Parts: sequence; C-alpha cells; structure tokens
Amino acid sequence: MGFDKSTVSLVIDRVTDSLVAMKDDFISWPYNQRKNLIRAGFYEKAAFPNVVGCIDGTHIRITGPSIDEPAFVNRKGFHSINVQAICDHEGRFTNISARWLGAAHDSHVFRTSAIGQHLENGYQRIGQGVLLGDSGYPCRQFLVTPSC
Repeated sequence: MGFDKSTVSLVIDRVTDSLVAMKDDFISWPYNQRKNLIRAGFYEKAAFPNVVGCIDGTHIRITGPSIDEPAFVNRKGFHSINVQAICDHEGRFTNISARWLGAAHDSHVFRTSAIGQHLENGYQRIGQGVLLGDSGYPCRQFLVTPSC
C-alpha cells in the first residue's frame, strides 16, 4: 500500500493500545446473574450442568525471535505465543491470558494465569460453577477434563 514500515508500526501500536484500554468492556469474568445465564445456556445446548465456561489454548504463530528462540517453539514445531481463552455458551470471551511463550504447556499457562490462581485460591464449592477443558489441563474441582 506504499506506507513506510515506521508509520505502520506506529499505527499498530496505537490501535493495540486502544484495544487493550477497552478490553474490560468486552472481556470480563462472569459473576452472579450473568453466571446463572451462562450455566443455563450450557445446560440448554449440551445438557451439561453447572458449566460457566470452556477453556482451551491456542498457538498464535510469530516470527522466530533472535533472543531465547527455543522457548517460542511449540510442540508442533513452529514459533508461537500460547494464548489461553475461556468462552461462555455463546462463544464470548470471558477471560484471556496471552503472556506465555509457545513452549509453555496449557496446564502451566492455566496454573500461572490470574483466573487459574483465582480458582485455586478462592474456589469453595461446586455452586460456583466449573470450567470444561481438554486433556491439556489438570482435573480439579473447578475444572472438568476427560481425565476426571
């Protein structure tokens, strides 16, 4: 399109900063009434009771960095950032953690994420709801996986 790389970089930085500033308006962990709607939605769709979200990780491909390059290579052999996301019954994001290098395992990303620590330290009863995850996650009282 004929734009200088420095101009494109500046615009990307500004757009990214604007999106990050607005993230809490669109991505937030559900509480009370919203959590009840999500539970009902998952039950209606799949007859799965008490589910407040589905969790999974995805690898966002990046160009290999020159510093600490092996830490960015994921199990599939390409450079990435490991992004964890939790969605509600309508596919809306309720939590995202995008701070880990590609070599990090999903269970490590979860364990060190704010939501993982929140659930580990503050989960008291089944009434708070559960997450559904795949075999990349540990079985916990608040996280149901195929190995549970």
